[in-house]
Amino acid sequence: MTKPIQLSPKDMISAYLLFFVIHGAQVGVGIQGFQRIVYQDARQDAWISVLLAGIASHIVAFFMIKTLEIYGSNDLYGIQQDIFGKWIGNLFNAMYVLYCSVAFFSVLRNYIEVIQVWLFPGIGTWFLSATLLIVVIYAFTGGLRVIVGLAFFSIILSLWIFPMLAFPLKYSVAESLLPVLENDFRSILKGTFSMTFTIIGFEVLNVIYPFVKEKKNVQKHVHLGLLFTTFIYLSVMLVSITYYSEGKLLKTIWATLTLFSFISFPFIERFEFIAVCYWMLIILPNMCLYLWAAYRGAIRLVNISGTKFVWLLSFFVFIGTLIIQTRTQINTINTIFGHVAFYVIFVYPILLWTLAVLKKNFTSKKVKKDEQT
Repeated sequence: MTKPIQLSPKDMISAYLLFFVIHGAQVGVGIQGFQRIVYQDARQDAWISVLLAGIASHIVAFFMIKTLEIYGSNDLYGIQQDIFGKWIGNLFNAMYVLYCSVAFFSVLRNYIEVIQVWLFPGIGTWFLSATLLIVVIYAFTGGLRVIVGLAFFSIILSLWIFPMLAFPLKYSVAESLLPVLENDFRSILKGTFSMTFTIIGFEVLNVIYPFVKEKKNVQKHVHLGLLFTTFIYLSVMLVSITYYSEGKLLKTIWATLTLFSFISFPFIERFEFIAVCYWMLIILPNMCLYLWAAYRGAIRLVNISGTKFVWLLSFFVFIGTLIIQTRTQINTINTIFGHVAFYVIFVYPILLWTLAVLKKNFTSKKVKKDEQT
């Protein structure tokens, strides 16, 4: 097996912070409008699709942790090098770096579109992209502990947004959820598949695991984070189904943000403007964690410093945001990435666990045989 990553105590984080890391990595731009996509497949049973997606994330996370436990203090990049060998392992590592980079780009481009549609239609993409990238670069250069701290405060400071969903409940119709299970199970599973782009993010566990102090507590805090995310998504979906009519929900691109547009106070008339601006704090952990995960893989492939890597990748991402401009292009990127992410996150970890167990058993038998001889 490959040697474990050598870390100093100042680089380590407490296990309970994984709750904030996992939840912070999952909740981002996807929650702004996932309802329409899932509802297209499962209709009023879309909430069941959300629930199944949450259960699937728990199952996959369990296998991820079991694989990581076999290797102790090593991450996905080291595991792939050990199982597949140097060349194939590095090929897989390069593909995972690319995956994290595309995820980073996707979050950034989707949020830029939201700002342009809801707040500033005339503002240039280049300006928003450059501004957000500078903020991300600043956070990234602070190191993992700064990024984790950002995820912590992102969740703590955004908890007030969730209770705002109680306002649309006054106009909700519970009968919209009926009849339950009218759609066939295939349609519900298709809706679960459509949740992929929204629920991803917890795969950063594959990279951050070696940096956790109390490895025995990883399972508990990871699953608590996943549970909280599932609860948020399930609540938002239930409110959306009961508030919107069927035709309205199918035509609403950003259903969650539209829910906020019906909220008003004497001192704030357009509450959705506040929500869109505040959402930057929510997506920052998304982007920083994906960027950091990509960097951890890049240093396995080439000798590059964190500063050079972040500026180089940010340059390519900046160019990408200028090329991808229309809603059709953004939707295409989201769809393709969602399909790829399904296999990377929900299929590959189980396969990797199987290979890790087989190699462990083979190695153990070989060691025992050598000791006997």
